[in-house]
Order: sequence, then C-alpha cells, then structure tokens
Amino acid sequence: MRPRDPAQPNTEDGRKVTVASTPIQGILFDKDGTLVDYDKTWAPLNRQVAALAAQGDPDLAARLLEIGGYDVEADRVVGGSLLAASHTQEIAAAWIEAGAKHELAALTRAMDEIFAAGAQHAVPVTDVADLFRRLRSRGLALGVATSDGEAAARATLARLGVETDDLFVAGYDSGFGGKPKPGMVEGFCRAMGLPAGAVAVVGDNLHDLEMAHAAGCAAAIGVLSGTATADELAHRASAVIASIAELEALLDRWPVPA
Repeated sequence: MRPRDPAQPNTEDGRKVTVASTPIQGILFDKDGTLVDYDKTWAPLNRQVAALAAQGDPDLAARLLEIGGYDVEADRVVGGSLLAASHTQEIAAAWIEAGAKHELAALTRAMDEIFAAGAQHAVPVTDVADLFRRLRSRGLALGVATSDGEAAARATLARLGVETDDLFVAGYDSGFGGKPKPGMVEGFCRAMGLPAGAVAVVGDNLHDLEMAHAAGCAAAIGVLSGTATADELAHRASAVIASIAELEALLDRWPVPA
C-alpha cells in the first residue's frame, strides 16, 4: 500500500505534503468515531460528565456542553471541538475556566472513571475484532491511539472482543503526549519496529490526520463514522472512507487514483 501520487494532501496554506512511499506495514487507529460509533457511544457519556462537572446545575451543564462543541440544534458534537478531539484534562480545564467548581486533577479523574465505565456500552462501527484478525492475516502491525485514557481504551477493546496481546494501545495518559503531536505514532513505531513512513493512521478527526503528518506517516485515512465531515477531512487526508468497514477495499486498491 502506497500513498497516492499525484493529489497528495495539502497543508492548511495549500502547500503539497510529501509523504513516504514505503509500503504500509502498520496501521494505527483512533478509537472514538473510528472503531466505535461516536454519537451512540459518547452522547450519554458527555451529558453525564457535564452534569458531574456542573454539580447538578442544568444551565451550567448545558453551557459546558456548548463549550465542548455540542450543537443543540443538530444534536451532535461538532468536529474539531473539545469533546470531539481533546483529551480529558483539556476538557476539564476548559470547563473549570467556564465555571465548574472543581480541582483539575479531581475532575479529570472523575471524568476518566465515567468514560472507562461507559466503555461497557460502546457501540462498534463494525465487527472490529474480526476486522483486526483479517488485517493481522495480511501481516500488518496494529495499534490504537486515543485521546481517551488508556484504561478506557483497553476496556473498550475488551468490550469489542479485540485481542490486545500484540496490539499497541495508547491513551492521552500513556506517556506519549496528546494529539495532534506525533508521540503516539512514535511510540507505536518503536513498539513495532517500524519507520513512520511505513505506517497509516486511521481516524475521524483532523487531530488524527495532523498527528499522522507530524510523524511523517505514509498515509492519513479519514473516516466519516465520527464527528467530522468529508469536507473537513479532505484537505488533510490521503483518502476518506465512510468507515473502517471499507478499509480493506481501500487497501486492495491502493494507491487511490487522483
């Protein structure tokens, strides 16, 4: 699998991005909106943590959700917003600044506990365990990198029946830094013995794609099962697909014609 050429993704100022041409040997997946349906999994959790942060004040809870990126009229979280792309500590800090009366570490910990417990109700986009088995049969190294905590990530993967013995799993609290910085990709590459130019990142958010570019990955693949639209992803993606259910077909026809 090689990145398409021509029609490489662009930077925000329109310059072409040069990506490596080494065949893909590993795939690093985002979790929420990529492996699991974002709205079905996260809508109740977002409301729960907002109510916690607001200490039962419904007006403040609504305000915190709005700050987080929840669009009341559309009944969805906006792509690129705090709730869509940021990690727990960043969300907690923004909510405290907006009036939530908590200490940062305590609120972050309480929110992470809710997120980890909520993993038991995660709704997969497809049969993730079976997809991962098929991808492994192609000889691909696999990993999951999320802005959620590592404990919640592992709980979600267990819920989905994914075997994690040879799977790289990183959360915002795993010591690699947060997205869109390249640390999670770099950790995956070290763990799997791969160069970044042999890795594809798959995610539903610009933070995922920016992470791929920051690390020098061979491909940044956007999916539409999360919070971002095709137009939002297109200028940074090597390819955009409806969901990871279409990933194998994309791999079979890579590089994508311009």
